[in-house]
Amino acid sequence: MTLEAIDVTMGFDGMGVLQDVSVDVDRGEVLTIVGPSGTGKTTLLRLLAAFRPPASGTITWEGQDLWSLSAEERLAIRRRMSMVFQEPSLFNAPVHRNVTYGSRVRQPWSKRLEHGLRELVGRRPMDDTIRDVLETVSLTDKADQNALSLSGGEAQRVAFARALAVDPDVMLLDEPTSNLDPRNTAMLESAIERARDRGVGVVVATHDMHQAERISDRVGFILGGELVELGPAEQLFEQPTDPRTAKFIDGELMYDEPEDSAEQATGSPGTA
Repeated sequence: MTLEAIDVTMGFDGMGVLQDVSVDVDRGEVLTIVGPSGTGKTTLLRLLAAFRPPASGTITWEGQDLWSLSAEERLAIRRRMSMVFQEPSLFNAPVHRNVTYGSRVRQPWSKRLEHGLRELVGRRPMDDTIRDVLETVSLTDKADQNALSLSGGEAQRVAFARALAVDPDVMLLDEPTSNLDPRNTAMLESAIERARDRGVGVVVATHDMHQAERISDRVGFILGGELVELGPAEQLFEQPTDPRTAKFIDGELMYDEPEDSAEQATGSPGTA
């Protein structure tokens, strides 16, 4: 497997958030983690992204324990992943500049300087990568528009395009459509499927069971920090093996304490 969590446990301020959770994702598949708010989905994504080590257990990339590597080696692997948060964070700049941000900061300083000089003199040909990712999210016509003038759904599609533009092996998406209208939700779901079809492994955290059923190859159901069930989407939705999964699918509400409040208070980590 490309990216794997093995028996990971995590907590904050003495409160357990995840307990012995094991999941994996490979290139070219969509793995959806579903469950009520506050059950540990965001924490699991952050551990998979190597933002911080688990309290116990292992996060591996192609069999390598990420936290046994040097900081430089771990950063190189983190740059093979990208993450989209629930709330997009865009710059006061044209859409194309926002989309290229991740790829630009990964370039050597000389290349970044050359790119900046071309921007200053107005010589900015839209290369194939930018055109491709903007087409993926249906925003080619917005390339030169200021990103801060976009609607919420368009902004989230820009955030997705930016994450895809770095040509990642794995994308991690935290509730990417939770506040979007049906049209933008459908566009992002289509973009997720297109990313999968080009060989990207995609992990989506969501509480939307219908979305999970539409886009997933495999689904994991997490409740109270426990991975209750993990399996092919069709099997999990039609013949769940755990009664708690069946209750959640049937719409019975389950509430837990707010998720990792100490971590949320610190804000989102910056771009690697």
